[in-house]
Amino acid sequence: MTMATAVGISACGVSLQWTNPNSYSSGKGCKYAGQSVRALPIRILTVGKKRLPGVQLLVDEYIAKLKSYCHVDDVQIRSNPKNARNAMAQVDDEDIAVINLITSNDWVVILDERGLDLSSEHLAELLGDAGNTAASRLSFCIGGPYGHGQRVRKRANVSIKLSSMVLNHQIALVVLMEQIYRR
Repeated sequence: MTMATAVGISACGVSLQWTNPNSYSSGKGCKYAGQSVRALPIRILTVGKKRLPGVQLLVDEYIAKLKSYCHVDDVQIRSNPKNARNAMAQVDDEDIAVINLITSNDWVVILDERGLDLSSEHLAELLGDAGNTAASRLSFCIGGPYGHGQRVRKRANVSIKLSSMVLNHQIALVVLMEQIYRR
């Protein structure tokens, strides 16, 4: 691939263009170098059980670090809010709980094992692209034990995966926080 080669990814109606994704080294090659990108407030919506104390400590530490750059809300949504016995009913209840917290002006990123496999640099560019939209907030959604419901999937601007390996939801949250901070 030459330096002039462009790579494009289209996801859920969002078209992203990157110039040579292999040219990144120590931040060189970032398409936003020297440009001002609007830092959107971030909301992380996580469906699941109560977090382990160590995980919560790490999340709080990343939020404290990010405060200098943007506002971050950490919203925990109880898994299976209506105590449904059926997995599909559980997903539907969680789906409604999440969708009720997303506004029409949010730029929504869902974490999904079938989502786009992005490098740290590409995620940073995706977030930069979101900052150049009319969105008022970035909302990251981590689904419950059975994943995301159809409403959230349809509302998402983009679906990404953090790893080719299966990650526990709490570990995925920590990895996401690190990647947001890294941008």
